Amino acid sequence: MTAVRQDAWSAEDDLILAEVTLRHIREGSTQLNAFEEVGERIGRTAAACGFRWNSCVRKKYEAAISIAKAQRQKRNYMKKQTPLTAGSGMASLASVEMDDGGYRSDGVTEETISIDAVIRFLRGWKNTVQETNRQMKSLEKELREKEEELAALREENERLSVQVNEVQTDYRVVNDDYKALIQIMDRARRLAFLNEEDEESKSRFKMDANGNLERIE
Repeated sequence: MTAVRQDAWSAEDDLILAEVTLRHIREGSTQLNAFEEVGERIGRTAAACGFRWNSCVRKKYEAAISIAKAQRQKRNYMKKQTPLTAGSGMASLASVEMDDGGYRSDGVTEETISIDAVIRFLRGWKNTVQETNRQMKSLEKELREKEEELAALREENERLSVQVNEVQTDYRVVNDDYKALIQIMDRARRLAFLNEEDEESKSRFKMDANGNLERIE
């Protein structure tokens, strides 16, 4: 009976789980069989191995899983075309050219092929992370520049708002002065008109030859 272990999974345990599971996928076996085999090798239950695979390990080997499934399809196709012995089937799988990395070797095992595929995947993933970091730094720099530009625009907007308020205040003062001036001029015209009427209404006199004043109508 397999013992139930409570200690944490090591990197070696994860690697064994990945290698065995990928091999079972390539060979067309079930993952349950893979988990049982791994459990016997590292002293864990098949359920624990399955949980570890689905929750943590699987996402790290997506590329290798795709390769393993392609190899399984190739294996099944070759079996349908020509009956192969176990040894010749292994040789055929070992000599298949890998689509994603152009890898080809005639003297490696299926386990070696899967590890090489994982290494290529990790290297590609590392390059992707580095490129993502460069893009993030570029975006952060652009964001800082935009924030500085926005701060400058806000400062300019506040300055212009102050100037507009000052102009509006001056305009109101000038407008009030203009209205007052118009009222003064209008009052002056009315007074001038009244004075002219008063002058016209006054009686006029002239002196005759004898020195007497004579009223002029």
